[in-house]
Amino acid sequence: MNLEEAAFSFLTRLPPEERKDKQQEVNRFILWYGKERPLSQITALEVANYAEWVGASTVDATKKLEPVKAFLVYAKKGGLIETNLASHLRVRQTSPKTPLTARRRSKKQVALTLEDYAQLKSQLAALEEERLHIAEELRQAAADKDFRENAPLEAAREHRDQVEARIKELQAAVSTAVVVKEKAADDLKAMLGSTVILHNISSGEKLNYTLVTTNEANPAKNKISIASPLGKALLNKQQGDIVKVTAPMGELSYQIERIKH
Repeated sequence: MNLEEAAFSFLTRLPPEERKDKQQEVNRFILWYGKERPLSQITALEVANYAEWVGASTVDATKKLEPVKAFLVYAKKGGLIETNLASHLRVRQTSPKTPLTARRRSKKQVALTLEDYAQLKSQLAALEEERLHIAEELRQAAADKDFRENAPLEAAREHRDQVEARIKELQAAVSTAVVVKEKAADDLKAMLGSTVILHNISSGEKLNYTLVTTNEANPAKNKISIASPLGKALLNKQQGDIVKVTAPMGELSYQIERIKH
């Protein structure tokens, strides 16, 4: 389900007055990442970045984030997402005594696969091209002489601000990214990009998972994040190793039958 469909499902279940209060901020959130973006692909890091942007752009950030938080809670309860993304929707308090250069130096590098890095670059290029269309929207909207009730002009300005903020976010992600290269095929350790064939010791079931970054995780395609419990357990393990993962129904044990790079 994409973001627009999920937001529509959430909003239509609300009483009319509550829907009116929440609709604007929920729509702002889905426009930020794109209406057609699958909800399952939204990551905790992206949600945290959105909260940071809202916090930097308004003095009443907590109130503006509440509708989005309610939407994400609804998505988790409805099984539309696997993790509680709402918990990452927090406004960070930055000390005014911290120099800007120090805050810049504190940025952490993020490991990305080549595919993930290419997707970020593609999104950035598309948004930079969209700048030209937004400039034309602003020109046409500004041609309306009645600025007092010029809704198209306000909408175009808000769209411009959202796109510019998203471009800055992607530029920062690209500038701090470290592309992880694949290792030689004779390296038997499970690593980012590896496909691991597992044997469930209790049930005898065979499973295969590919270890990816959080941005690429897609359980429906057997792609699990190296930050997930099973992903962490498998990382750097070798063929023949037994890994144990704590699950709600108890401890699960798997033996690694094969690792493919």
